Amino acid sequence: QVQLVESGGGLVQPGGSLRLSCAASRTIFTIAAMAWYRQAPGKQRDLVASITTSGRTSYLDSVKGRFTISIDNAKNTVYLQMNSLKPEDTAVYYCHAARIGASDYWGQGTQVTVSS
Repeated sequence: QVQLVESGGGLVQPGGSLRLSCAASRTIFTIAAMAWYRQAPGKQRDLVASITTSGRTSYLDSVKGRFTISIDNAKNTVYLQMNSLKPEDTAVYYCHAARIGASDYWGQGTQVTVSS
């Protein structure tokens, strides 16, 4: 069983930046893509950004130009750089590993709060 451990969340003022990290406990050989989701209170969980093993990225429209997903394969870590944060970005952010022919992995979540 692989553990995904997120870190980097916290409280930031509007316009500020945070970098989330998601470290896998070991290499995931069956991985197809890594992603970040977020869920605000009372709302559904949304896909924020994803990156495939070939490096192709995709983003939620509302974060395009502000968020950047990246991966360090040597460290088994995926990052989400979040700039120009807005109050509507407040949510619990979850790391996700999509696997080929096997169950996906989820992290425990990290809280991001954007408020003055």
